[in-house]
Amino acid sequence: MSKKGFTLIELLVVIAIIAILAAILFPVFARAREKARQTSCLSNEKQMALGFLMYLQDYDEIFMPRFYTVAGLGTLYPYDLVMPYVKNWQIFRCPSDPTRRIGYAATCYVIRDNRYLAMFQHPATTVLLSDGTGSMSAHKPHPWGDPSRITCEDAVWVKSGDRGSFMARHNGGLNVAFVDGHAKWMRPNPFQFAGVHWYPDSYPDRSSYGGY
Repeated sequence: MSKKGFTLIELLVVIAIIAILAAILFPVFARAREKARQTSCLSNEKQMALGFLMYLQDYDEIFMPRFYTVAGLGTLYPYDLVMPYVKNWQIFRCPSDPTRRIGYAATCYVIRDNRYLAMFQHPATTVLLSDGTGSMSAHKPHPWGDPSRITCEDAVWVKSGDRGSFMARHNGGLNVAFVDGHAKWMRPNPFQFAGVHWYPDSYPDRSSYGGY
């Protein structure tokens, strides 16, 4: 009685099928992992935005300055001042940022001297912070990569000497938190950012910031 077994051709066909399935499924798994990181990052930004709002309630609805020097403590930056409200340094690190540094940039048009909440008449569409590099961002991500993008002349410079900027880390988009405290994922294109505000509405001299 002869024993049945696999022929070489059958074995190669099975291997080829497995390789095809792996090629199809691996990108799906990678996107699923990135989607999980995106969700975690969005949660981080939501907590940070709420931390900023709690800070505002304790300081007469006035935003913190770009930096603040305290005797014995040195220079404190916006995230240092928000830390007592969130009590977790891990939320300042984006899970998709391999540098493991502060993974979010707060826009310098909002976090700046003499900014108070009543100045922003469109808090639900005014950017507070986003995926980015450095503690502050002087750049608008609309349109992405445009060399003429608006800069903030006195933005906080990160310790490495590089000015911060927004970054699209999550599936071709970036998480954005707004002045009213909500956060969402957006694509960096003119259509999604068309209704986004960057400056205080009631600032006495908006012309110096390029207008809307």
